[in-house]
Order: sequence, then structure tokens, then C-alpha cells
Amino acid sequence: MSKTDPGNYFEDFRLGQVIVHATPRTITAGDVALYTALYGPRFALFSSDVFARDCGLETAPVDPLVAFHVVFGKTVPDISLNAVANLGYAEGRFLAPVHVGDTLSARSEVIGLKENANGKTGVVYVRTTGVNQRGVAVLSYVRWVMVRKRDPAAKVEASSVPQLADAVAAGDLTPPPGLDFKRYDFAHAGAPHAYEDYAIGEKIDHVDGMVVEEAEAQMATRLWQNTAKVHFNQFERAKDPSGRRLVYGGVVISTAKALSFNGLQNTGLILAINGGRHVSPYFAGGTVFAWSQVLDKAELSPTVGALRLRLVATVDRPCADFPDKDEAGAYAPGVILDFDHWAAVPKRG
Repeated sequence: MSKTDPGNYFEDFRLGQVIVHATPRTITAGDVALYTALYGPRFALFSSDVFARDCGLETAPVDPLVAFHVVFGKTVPDISLNAVANLGYAEGRFLAPVHVGDTLSARSEVIGLKENANGKTGVVYVRTTGVNQRGVAVLSYVRWVMVRKRDPAAKVEASSVPQLADAVAAGDLTPPPGLDFKRYDFAHAGAPHAYEDYAIGEKIDHVDGMVVEEAEAQMATRLWQNTAKVHFNQFERAKDPSGRRLVYGGVVISTAKALSFNGLQNTGLILAINGGRHVSPYFAGGTVFAWSQVLDKAELSPTVGALRLRLVATVDRPCADFPDKDEAGAYAPGVILDFDHWAAVPKRG
């Protein structure tokens, strides 16, 4: 019996299967510092304990995307080691804040399977939950990923594609306990824009561009213990028409979110992921740009509001003209990410 694990192929998954993922991870200050070094986010709530205490929290939480990447990384050896590509996300909820010193672990349930027509791959749908050392769920999300078959002739069970919500309802958002923006310092946050200043339908070009170098992409992926072959195995990727390793999609999400600071300085705290799609593969060396659109608004408390934001990222394509879909639903050239999420924002009061 082999002591090594080649990872699951499409025919190894079963509906209802529950997988407990290996390697719990304690979040350290080093993780937070390296995340900042890789992406350059400047959101004050995650940068300053003093600022966080003024917002009703005991200390600065880690950026929710840090928790997302840690939990995602746990799932890769079991779910997407043999992936062709990660395709999308839905029904993501950040359920409790994560702080330095918390230990996260993850489990996933297979909720959908669909073999592709080519018989060589299939799409696996999983719902993943991340919990802390006290057993408290800190986040939950659905993702779907295209996975290779070990044997194209292998028979698989009937297709089942889950029905997923278009968005997380505003009433299901769970801001961190105690969050209160009554004393929110707009000057230290970097901009005066509050909940009342954003209009549904408004579009914001985030102006700045950021290149992701090959070494950065590799380091960012290793940071989360993500072992997917498409990101690391150049020997195998040389057989692909591109001949190149794919950059982990989470790198694009975090890069675009960091870029969104310019125009959305007060919306760093992601509360939910309504949907996300990696529209096209991203390879290191291209410059990432981004723009956002306000899709909806909701009042959560007298001092806290939420914006439903669509964050669109492009490569080597500035976004002053907001590159988007055409009437037929086809994306403009250069679009690599379409990420729909809820984020907390202070109300002016």
C-alpha cells in the first residue's frame, strides 16, 4: 500500500461525502505582515488595534480574506490537487472574526458533481466550513472546481448541480460582535466617504495597477499551504497550451481588493461572498487593475451599513471605461475576475 497520496480525481468524489482536512493552522502576526507585504492593503480596521478599539472591537481582526485563504488552502490536497481550474464561489459568509493566535481547521461536504462532455474532467461542488480552536464556525462558502479524471472510461454517478442563492440576504450578514462605527475616524481611515455617499449603480475606477511577479505568486500560494499542481508543477504545465503555471485565484482576489482601497477606503471588512468567477486565467507578470459597482445597500445598525459590491479585475487593461460584459454576456478582453460581495461601511450618523 502506497504511503503517498496522489489526491482525489473526479471519480473519487461522492455526493454527501464529508472530508475533514488536515493541518490546522494558527494565525500569526507573521502571516498578517506577509499578507500586507504581498498585496499592500491599507484598510485601517485591520492595521491598528487602536482604530479597531474605537470601532468597538477588542483588537484588530485579521482581514477576512486571510481567514478565507487559510481555510481554502486546507481543502486543496483533498479537493483540488488535480484541478484544471477553480471556477467560482457562492453563499460565502464570514461568521465570526479571526484574530492573531486563533487556530483554523476546515471540513468540506460534496454537494454537487457534474461530469464534463469530454469525459476527461468533471466539476465538483463543495461547501467548506472553517472553525476556530473553540469549534466556532468562522466562515462557510461554496466553491466549484474542475477536476481531472484518473481514468476517462471510469463511470461516475449521475450529475447533480446544487441550486445556489444569487446572494446572501442582508439579514443574514453577521458583523463582528460589538462593531460600532460611532467613533469611526474617517481621517485615519483615509477618506470621508460613508454609507450615505454611495448610490446603487455607482461605478468606481480604482485607478491604480499592481503587477504580481512569479516569485510573489509562488510565495502567496505557499503561504496558505495551497499545493495545487497547476500553481507549482511546471513539468506538467509545460504540456498545457499556455505552457505556464496559473496564479492562484485568491491572489487575484486579494490584489483587486487591495486596489479597491482607492475609492472604497472604508469598506475593507467583507461580510459575505455572494458570488465569484475567475473569468480568465491569470499568469504572473501582468498588471492587475480593478473597478467596482455598488449593487445594493443595507442598514445593519444605527452606525453600520453594508454595501453589496461587484469587484471586477482586469489584466493589462486600465478600467476608466469599466470593461464589462456585452449584451450577449461575453466579458470584455482582459477581464479576469468578477467578485460579488457584501462589505461593512460606517454610517455618518
